[in-house]
Amino acid sequence: MRLRQRPLDREILALALPAFGALIAEPLFLMADSAIVGHLGTAQLAGLGVSAALLATLVNVFVFLAYATTAAVARRIGSGDRQAALKQGVDGIWLALLISVVVVAVAVPVAPAVVRLFGASSTAAPYAVDYLRISCAGIPAMLIVLAATGVLRGLQDTRTPLVVAVAGFSSNLLLNLALVYGAGLGISGSALGTVIAQWGMAAAYLTVVVRGIRVNHSGEGSWWSVLRPDLPGIRAGATAGVPLLVRTLSLRAILLIATAVAARLGNTSIAAHQIAMSLWSFLAFALDAIAIAGQALIGRALGAGDAAGARAATRRMVEWGVGSGVVLGALLIAGHALYLPLFTSDPAVQRQLLPVLVVAGAMQPVCGVVFVLDGVLMGAGDGPYLAWAMLATLLLYAPVALWFGGQGLTGLWAAIGFAMVVRGVSMALRARTGAWLVTGAVRA
Repeated sequence: MRLRQRPLDREILALALPAFGALIAEPLFLMADSAIVGHLGTAQLAGLGVSAALLATLVNVFVFLAYATTAAVARRIGSGDRQAALKQGVDGIWLALLISVVVVAVAVPVAPAVVRLFGASSTAAPYAVDYLRISCAGIPAMLIVLAATGVLRGLQDTRTPLVVAVAGFSSNLLLNLALVYGAGLGISGSALGTVIAQWGMAAAYLTVVVRGIRVNHSGEGSWWSVLRPDLPGIRAGATAGVPLLVRTLSLRAILLIATAVAARLGNTSIAAHQIAMSLWSFLAFALDAIAIAGQALIGRALGAGDAAGARAATRRMVEWGVGSGVVLGALLIAGHALYLPLFTSDPAVQRQLLPVLVVAGAMQPVCGVVFVLDGVLMGAGDGPYLAWAMLATLLLYAPVALWFGGQGLTGLWAAIGFAMVVRGVSMALRARTGAWLVTGAVRA
């Protein structure tokens, strides 16, 4: 059994490790950007904080562009039709471009009102509005990057996204230094540098996709025809993306409820909550990397008609998720004395964090199952079930969070753990039924 698992383990690692590197590249470089702007003044940093949160929300809502494209492209790869896989990816990129036009058209005029709604102070608001409006020029690039990342993941390539991510965010850092300080553009220079880097990343991805189309083109007519927008293909991508959008919005609602409840508990609690959530999010990157491998491997297996192989891969990745969760949870709990001083020197915050970290650490094996099965069902194109399951989780979680959150921060995190258990049970039940094991180049 172990011998049979070794090739699969190598394949999981080959996909997951580069994916993990690409996932952590962005937050690391965003911290560097914050340090650059932070030296301009408190108002500028506050403005960056508000606008960056808004931009992240705008972009992350459309993360289905990566998820849906990965599954669709991987299925075509599994069926042996690489050219159709690339065409499917092009349709996803066109969908990203169309969505971005609408988003930018709405975001630019409403920027001042949204900044005020988020409570930016009178001194920070002008900086937030300037940064947000300039950054809107990069939204099409960001959405193209999401879709193109999905194309490459579907092609079983997670190394290229890692290279592009590191190169792009390194360029972003250098551009921001040059434009903020060298050119004296202040926070506007930070936004402009980021936009340039984003379009550079989009150009790199498009170059890779176009090169793949040229190499693999074997049909009649010019390879340029593959790049043309195909309305049925774009419509199919949008249809597959809607359930994943519902899933993502429901997940965002869960996180927003947690933040709102923590804020009512006072400054010490919200500070402890933000630290715990930052640590939770970082650990999620490691588990999400396995989920990304799941999307690619399951889509390919089902496209090849190998339902048994998809089940075997799922079982093995769940084992990886549980094992990774045990290790990460143990490190989170046992290593608190080493990393907590890096986040806060306030004894009151540290005291509130300790029991929260125990809850968060104990939940990591469950999180491993949840993340892996989330990726598996996405790779299978089972978006409608994921949408309904997440909506049900939200409805069950909300009253529990309001009740237990009122008892203190540890109670709130117990409610978050409850939500993860509900998600895990709903997805495990689905995985056991086999209803998601729909084979073929296209999910019917």
